[in-house]
Amino acid sequence: MDFKRVKAEGTTVPRNLSELEAQTGNIYETVMILAKRSNQIASEMKEELSQKLQDFTSYSDNLEEVFENREQIELSKYYERLPKPTLIAYEEYRRKQIYHRNPAKESRKV
Repeated sequence: MDFKRVKAEGTTVPRNLSELEAQTGNIYETVMILAKRSNQIASEMKEELSQKLQDFTSYSDNLEEVFENREQIELSKYYERLPKPTLIAYEEYRRKQIYHRNPAKESRKV
């Protein structure tokens, strides 16, 4: 996942509802598509951050020693500055980069 290169908004802005429902014809279906994709992105981001932070873990049991690792702090700040998963999902949806289908609609057509 290359969510670092997505040019999503950094803040929440008002959206046009008719633009949101244009692809599916149903605003609730669109919201569910965005929610599911947002959860996927969030879990991928969390997994990637956990893997990178695992390099900095120390296996000592001494609670008195707390080390500040500059690289670890910078890495955490970088991930905090990334756009939120919902905004990334919306940008992907707007650019028609999300594949979605509704099996219930497909079974009615047959």
